[in-house]
Amino acid sequence: MVAYHRKKATAVLLVLCTYAKITDGWLIFIERYYFSDAVKIRLSRKNKDATKGEHAMKKLFAMTAAVLLLFSVLLGIPAAYGQAPETGKTLDILFSHDTHSHLNTFTTVVEDEETDIGGFARANTLIKAQRAKDPDTLVIDGGDFSMGTLIQTVFETQAAELRMLGYMGYDVTTFGNHEFDYRSKGLANMLTSARTSGDAVPAIVVCNVDWDAMESAGLTEGQQLLKDAFAAYGVQDYTVLQKGDVRIAVVGVFGKDALSCAPTCELKFKDPVQAVKATVAEIKANENADMIVCVSHSGTWDDPKKSEDELLAKGVPDLDLILSGHTHSRIREPIRHGDTYVVSCGEYGKNLGSLTMAQKADGRWQVTDYQLIPITADIPADAQTQEVIDRFMDTVDEDYLAQFGYTKDQVLAENDVVFSNLKDLGKVHTEHNLGDIIADAYVYAVENAADYDGVPVDLAVVPSGTVRDTYARGDITVEQVFNSFSLGIGADGVPGYPLIEVYLTGKELRTAAEIDASVSDFMTTARLYCSGLNLTYNPHRLLLNKVTDVYLVKDGQRVELQNDKLYRIVADLYSGQMLSAVTDMSYGILSIVPKYADGTPIEDFEDVILTENGKELKGWDAIARYMASFEDTDGDGIGNVPDYYSTLHDRKKVEDSRSLSALLKKPNRFTFILLGLILTAVVLVVCLVLLLRKLVRKLRRRRKVLD
Repeated sequence: MVAYHRKKATAVLLVLCTYAKITDGWLIFIERYYFSDAVKIRLSRKNKDATKGEHAMKKLFAMTAAVLLLFSVLLGIPAAYGQAPETGKTLDILFSHDTHSHLNTFTTVVEDEETDIGGFARANTLIKAQRAKDPDTLVIDGGDFSMGTLIQTVFETQAAELRMLGYMGYDVTTFGNHEFDYRSKGLANMLTSARTSGDAVPAIVVCNVDWDAMESAGLTEGQQLLKDAFAAYGVQDYTVLQKGDVRIAVVGVFGKDALSCAPTCELKFKDPVQAVKATVAEIKANENADMIVCVSHSGTWDDPKKSEDELLAKGVPDLDLILSGHTHSRIREPIRHGDTYVVSCGEYGKNLGSLTMAQKADGRWQVTDYQLIPITADIPADAQTQEVIDRFMDTVDEDYLAQFGYTKDQVLAENDVVFSNLKDLGKVHTEHNLGDIIADAYVYAVENAADYDGVPVDLAVVPSGTVRDTYARGDITVEQVFNSFSLGIGADGVPGYPLIEVYLTGKELRTAAEIDASVSDFMTTARLYCSGLNLTYNPHRLLLNKVTDVYLVKDGQRVELQNDKLYRIVADLYSGQMLSAVTDMSYGILSIVPKYADGTPIEDFEDVILTENGKELKGWDAIARYMASFEDTDGDGIGNVPDYYSTLHDRKKVEDSRSLSALLKKPNRFTFILLGLILTAVVLVVCLVLLLRKLVRKLRRRRKVLD
């Protein structure tokens, strides 16, 4: 896009300079596309008050400006985002966020194509090239640098993710919600490991931790651990960096939605906007900063009322730049509110964000160049960086996988099936084979465990938010399986969320289906993929009454739900802990109470963790076992993913109909309540109209009497 604008500008301006025929229309073109508000050219043929001399002077000024602009284009000065810098101060910035432990390249599906992408070694090639060009480049990260691949299993002992950011010369980062996945102790241990390693590590900033509130209530053991670890590492509200002649203050903030996605986080946080506003005021009072940057783990959303980092930009207009993490957004052109820019480059290190900013005469900054650089196979991996990554990865087999009997490169199955990708799970609300195979794996692992109790699993549930990657065609290794379900830690302190079992009534299963159909469009991470339960829903029906059919499937046969019967459900620990957040989305209207087998409500989901021979049955291990169980259909000694997963099986069927019969069939109590409210509103409106008409008639009669 930038190159296109430059070519267009060059062509237009060459014509202008060659023929010296600057018409008012050309001048307006220059005004609209190439000048800031401070130097707008104001010409109009309708301006009858302007003298010929004034008009000629404006044309001369425009001609001069055009010539200067031409030279800027020819010299390679970016012009697509605004005028050339007026103070002479510029700053190059590279950024990332939500890398989620993806130190190595990985194979996944991007834009419906399987591709080898990402990797810190490739990213560092770009960073080194940029630093050779501009040693004063600012390199920043927006949090969630951990939790997503096997390297996270040595999070506490190696702090590989944070140390790699330091190795690549990152100046500053912040915490994301997944940095808390290993609980307070895990994060504290990681910070200690990073600090004591002797390696260079980035500054960490977050301004809205509410230590005062926590201390007033009395610090918990976990909170005290983090307070001490933060102090020892040097976690601050903000940091000030000098890059060439530019002094930059970088403030960090942890968002509201991020907190809601961190069920094991013990910290309390202040309102993000108010905390940043107060911190920026402190910066302006005490620091002679040219620029104020915010590394935010809050995110952007389509809904402007929920787009936290856009609300932050509006609420704290003194911010020059917001690096927005958390929502994995890929913002192709910077979002601008006033003089504040919001940028994001996407997840897993698939892209490296790059921008250049120039300071204007009023002291504010404008983006003069912006691009998201894909980290593809075309970029050579930096050999030294890869060696450091390999040393970290070598610790994984011995320190983690050995206890499960695996190695990271072990092939579990061969795959010829095209599986759905993460984009599909989040945006296309229907059945997906990726969700199917993971849910089926849960059932298999539980019913084939060494100490299986003989109680069959009625239903396994996989929310889309717990799935972190898909399966490409070719060999599926232990590392790839772990990466597909890489979240969390168990009560045993061993990385990986374990499976849990709960019991729900048939009536509650109907409610769960309705949550999926009605609520998950507002919380896409809560979309459910099931083994053992089929549902049909119509997206056009009234909210909370979208499901038209729901039933169990056992041995390929339909089994009707009994409202009062308890059914055994298997899910992962994180999903159980996040259930309350999902229920809150329906304002408690759709309520589910997980129970023990005897019907007693569960208070702590760690009490219902599934084990095998006394060890937690991890979700990723369940998938690995299922993959390893597949029949070897081609005789090469390795099982093959069944063709069954190449098709769908009506586990989630969409009835896309707007017919009256389809919209009104099988109404539930919510439909009757809503229709009642609508009818009541209509009656009230009619009564109000009749009352107004009556009053008008009375007034008219009175006027006639008075006349």
